[in-house]
This record gives sequence, structure tokens and C-alpha cells, in this order.
Amino acid sequence: MDNNIEKRIQSLRDRLTYMQDIFAGKHKDNADLLEERLTAFAERARSGSLNDPYAELATVEDLFSYVERRLESSVTPMDRVRIVRHPQRICLRDILENVYDNFTEVGGQDEHSLDPSMLIARAVITRRRGKKIYTQSVMVIGQEKGHGAEFRNGGSVKPWGNAKALQYMRVAETEGIPIHAYIFTPGSFPIEDYPGAAQQIARNIYGMAGLRVPVVAVISEGGSGGAEAIGLADKRLMLSHGYYSVISPEGAAAIEGRLKAGQRATPELIEHCAENLHITAQDNLRFGYIDRVVQEPSLGARPWHFDFFRSLRQEVIRATDEVVISTRKMPVFRGLALSRHRNPEVNLDELHIRWGLSAAAKDRLRERRQQKFLRLSRQAARDRRPFLTKTAAAFWDWFSKPWVSFKYDFYRKHQRQIRGFMEEVDNEWEMFKGRLLSPWRKLTRNLPSRADNKARELTALSAWTDDSRRHKWNYLSPRYKVDRTLTCPNSASYGCLDLWGPDLFAEFAGVCSHCGYHFPMEPEWYVKNVFDPGSVFEFNSEIEAGNPLDFPGFAERISDAQKKTGAKSGCMTFEARIDNTKMVVAMLMGTFRGGSVGAAEGYKFVEAAQRAAKKRYPFLAYVHGTAGIRIQEGTHGVIQMPRCTVAVRRYIESGGLYMVLYDTNSFAGPVASFLGCSPYQFAVRSSNIGFAGPGVIKETTGMDIPPKYHRSYRALSRGHIQGIWDRRQIRANLKQALLTIGGRNLYYR
Repeated sequence: MDNNIEKRIQSLRDRLTYMQDIFAGKHKDNADLLEERLTAFAERARSGSLNDPYAELATVEDLFSYVERRLESSVTPMDRVRIVRHPQRICLRDILENVYDNFTEVGGQDEHSLDPSMLIARAVITRRRGKKIYTQSVMVIGQEKGHGAEFRNGGSVKPWGNAKALQYMRVAETEGIPIHAYIFTPGSFPIEDYPGAAQQIARNIYGMAGLRVPVVAVISEGGSGGAEAIGLADKRLMLSHGYYSVISPEGAAAIEGRLKAGQRATPELIEHCAENLHITAQDNLRFGYIDRVVQEPSLGARPWHFDFFRSLRQEVIRATDEVVISTRKMPVFRGLALSRHRNPEVNLDELHIRWGLSAAAKDRLRERRQQKFLRLSRQAARDRRPFLTKTAAAFWDWFSKPWVSFKYDFYRKHQRQIRGFMEEVDNEWEMFKGRLLSPWRKLTRNLPSRADNKARELTALSAWTDDSRRHKWNYLSPRYKVDRTLTCPNSASYGCLDLWGPDLFAEFAGVCSHCGYHFPMEPEWYVKNVFDPGSVFEFNSEIEAGNPLDFPGFAERISDAQKKTGAKSGCMTFEARIDNTKMVVAMLMGTFRGGSVGAAEGYKFVEAAQRAAKKRYPFLAYVHGTAGIRIQEGTHGVIQMPRCTVAVRRYIESGGLYMVLYDTNSFAGPVASFLGCSPYQFAVRSSNIGFAGPGVIKETTGMDIPPKYHRSYRALSRGHIQGIWDRRQIRANLKQALLTIGGRNLYYR
């Protein structure tokens, strides 16, 4: 048999295997028909009984193409998940070889790379204008799954792989070239070795929010935090058979089915969750979380679909051009250029646009990117504030902005200069006065009265100051009424004696009197005992969590949480004072759905950061507990990672002080984004901090983690947090922090 025919038969067998794999037993009649025709043709070809083998082979290939086109309309969301996971799916190396004109891989090679799951390449695109040829450089960054290459770890990137990506993003920024990010990951590898999965993803998102070069992201498989590590882009494209989700359908099924360790979700439940999570390209385009869908061939793009690579090349060039054009100052020229580029018939290889930007254009680019993400997902939250309240707030913002700018940017600036001058004058006067009175002090230094006073000071007993709040709290946990003893979890290690409930949850503030273990306390304990009495003023309480995806049964669960806690969402935002120093606080409450973050929580967090910036107040994120992103809200939840990080970055760059204090259990998306990017992170003793819980790590990596793997002292040892506080000292420590750290724009500086 002709070698060429044999290769084409093998190609058809691969297509058949691919079809059977992605449909997982569905459409068996179609698969059987194709297998029967292919087997019959192969047998006749081997026996040499074909009159025109190429013509008959073309007929079989046409039949394959026809069946693939017909099955395309029946592809379900879970089928798309299987498509992007399949070894025959295109990978980043295929894109580099077929979309770009040339490339050089940097940062390592294959299995000898720092992290083979993250591929970095410096690539070039050649374009023409008339007879003139232009070569444009780009930095290509993305997860590389390969075609079943084990050392690639399935595109699951370790912390140092994400650090490598951030390093070369900064290189691209230094060189002034665009970044093309390709997202092929089921999620980041949940390991807490230095610098820690959560901490590094937070650094990546924070860094991308401030990049001053065009960034275009293309999503094939967008798994939660792993996708966001390189996904904060000016333009986000998505392949039509890709998915972008807060969690895998299997993970969602395990949570929804309340499965125990070792149990498997049924295929029906997994399919159900994949559909309810709204993970497809069309879903995300409708939500506004991507800008354009790149159409793939039937049943997904594979390495031999060269027409797809040509269309993908046009799309990434178009997206990059649009980002550059959007920074132009003249609206007329900007509109004309954009309308020309949006014509799908235009060959962009023949239409050159310079990708270099001026300093002013780079600033406009960064501002547009940040504003874009700040606007996302607002429609997914329930804003119950009355119209007049919102109008009054908007008017007050408009009215107060000039006054605040005058007060802090002009008046205070000159006030500080005058104060500095007066301090210099006062210092000189004190020096002059000291020299002038020096002879008199020598004469009076050894007089009897002074000596007697000195001796009295040395021999007198110390006088204790009367602290009326000593061992008294403004709020006591309701558990102090339980008249029974409790055993400290550390009793086996440290021999702690049993603790009497009324003492433990009242006078001891939930702290073991022997080893210092911190029992969890209610959010109200911190609100009433940390801040000045009567100083707490809650705002935006009318913004409440909802069910934007209409996830089955979730509206009832949200309603139950609201009734149980009395709160409308898992985030409480308020203004408060500590020793008369005003501050804005966003508190994630572990008592409300585990402190999970959705559209409403993200909305309130962004508003709190912006309020702190306007009023020049310090901003504290107190994490009573967070289980991560709320999976039932899908990408409405996961988009809060870059969105809130942008708000935090804008606040920090405006000169504010952003602090994070972790308590109880803090995991996943929030820690890997807007919490983990703070330069000042602290934890209450006995808290747990990390990217994924022990069960998730066991399920995804097969590894058994050591005891106390997520304890706060481990986070301290790898540099994730900067200190560990005793619960009883939070108020004093926060007061000390407000006096010693912080930016230039704080009102009390």
C-alpha cells in the first residue's frame, strides 16, 4: 500500500479516536459507521482491489468531514472540556510554528526548563505596506501542554513558572513590545513551596494591571487562578471550543454532590454542572469577560487545521492593532482606523500598524485596561440601593473630589513645607537656648532638692496605670454562656488543661491560656472589640449576593445564609476608627457561605478601595475567612480576581496604605489576587493560609501534604505574610501599624 495512503488512513483513525474520546460513548452509531467504512477501505487498499484508491479515500474523508460538521451542533459544554484536554488539541508550540513567522524559546527548553508547563518565546510577525516589509516583535507567554507530554504537567504551572512569566512580561515592558498570552491550563499547581502558588499568582495579576505595553490573551482552557495568572489583558480572545471557568466541572460536581474522599461524581452530575457553570466562549462573550470568539473547525482545532492558524494569526494581529489604535488621542482617526480593522475581509498582513507607543499613550493604555476591568461584572450583583441614594452618592463624589484634591494635594503639601520650616527654626532655637542656659544648669544640677527627687524615683514602687478595659471586651461570644469545658486541639502536644467555656470565650478572647491556640471567633467580635466604640459606619449594605447564573438550588442557599447571618453578602464594608484614626475596612465573613467571593462581594470591595482613595483613609482587608471564589457564580466570580486587584493597585499607587489581616481559613482565588498582592499582610495566630485545601491538593496532585501545611507560621517563613498577631493585640498592632507604615496620601500623614 502507498505510504501516503497509509498516512492518511492513520490520520482518519486518529480523527475517529478523537471523536470517540470527546463524546465519551455518545453518538455511537456515527462512530460505528465511520469505523466500518474506514476498516473496509483499509482492507481493500491492503489487498490491492481498489481501482482508484485516492478517489475512494477522498470519499471516506468527505464522510468524516460531513459527520464532524453534523455533530458540531450537538457539542455540549462538557464535550468542550474534553476537547481542550485531548492530546490531539493544538498546543502553544503548534501556534508558535504556524501563527508567527519566527520565534526563539527563552527561559529554558522542554524538560530542562525551570517549569516546562510555562513556555516563553520571543516571536516575530512580518507585515507589509506596499512593497515595504516590517518585522514586529512580540513576547509570547503561555502554558504548554504538549500532545500528551508528561513533563509538561498538563499545563498546570508551579509558582516558579508563573514567576518566570512575570519576569518576561517585565522584559517585554522594558523593550516596549506587545505581549501575547495563550492560556492552556486546567489550573495552577497547588503547591506552597516558595513563593507559594497563591502569592505568585497575586504578584502576576498585580504586575499585569500596571503593564505599559499592549497585552492580548487567547483562552483555550481557562482554569480559574491559573488562567488569571497571565490573563489580565487589554483584549481577551477565546477559542470557540474552549472553556473559561472558576472550577472544573468535576470539582463542581464533587462540591454539589457533597462527595467524600475517594467518591466519584456521576457523569450526569458532571454534565449538569458543566452546563450550569456557563463556561463556553459564547457564555463569556455574553457576560462581557472576553472581547471576541475565534471560530474553530468542527469539533475543535487540531495541528493539521492550517486554515485555523491563518485565521488565528489575523485575530491576534487585529486585537493588537486595536489596542494600539485605542490609545490614539484624536477620536476621528481612532474611529476610522478601528472601523477599517474590524472588517473581516481585510488582510492585516498587508496593513501595517506601528506597535510602539509614546509615554503618554502607554499611560492611556494602562488607564483603559484598568477601567475596563473595574467595570466588569457590576450587572451580576444585586444593587438594592434606592435611586436617590445612588444619585446622592454620585453627586457627593463629583462635588467632593475637587475639595479633597485641594485639601490634600495643595493645602496639605504646602502645610507640610511650612511645618518643616518651623521645625528647623525650632531645632535651631532649642540648640541656642541649650547653650545659653548651660552655665545655669551646671550650677543647679547638684542641688539637694533635685537629688532627693532622683532618689525617690529610683526607690519608689511602680504605679500601675488604671486600665478600665483590662480583660473586658465590648462584645462577648455567645459561646461564653455554654457552661462546659473544652479541650484545646494542641493538648496532645503541649498538655493543655481543659478550658472552661465562660472563661475561654469571654475573658480569654478565645485563646488557650496554656499554648496560645486561637479558637475561631465571630466577625462581630472584631468589629466591636478592635475599633473605637460607636465609630463603625457600614456602607453599601444594600448590595447583596444573588444567583446570576440561575444555578439550580443556589438562590435558596443564599437566602438561608442571609437569614442565618443577618448579612446580605459575604463582604461587610465600613468606616471605623482606631484611637481616632479613621480607616475603611472590607471584611470577608467566613460565616456567610464560607466567605466565598462573588459579584456582590467584589463590587463592595472595589467600592471600598475607591472610597479609601477618595478620602485618603487607610484600607484594611480583614479576612475572617474565605473559601475562595463562589463556584456557583462561574466567571462572574473568577473575574473578581483581576477586577479587585486593579482597584487595589490604583489605591496603592495613589499613596494609600493597604493592609490584609487573615484569620481562621483563607484559601484560593482571593488570596491569589487582591489579598495576596498587599505589601503588608499579617495573620492571626492559628490561622491557615494557602491556595488549595488538603483535599484539593490530594485530588489534583496525588500528594499527601504534611500536617499543618497551611499554618500561618509556614506562610511567614516563605514570605507570604509579614507577621503573626495575637487576637488580643490586634487593636494595638493596627494602631502601631497606622503610625509607622503607609503611603504619602493618608489624611493623617
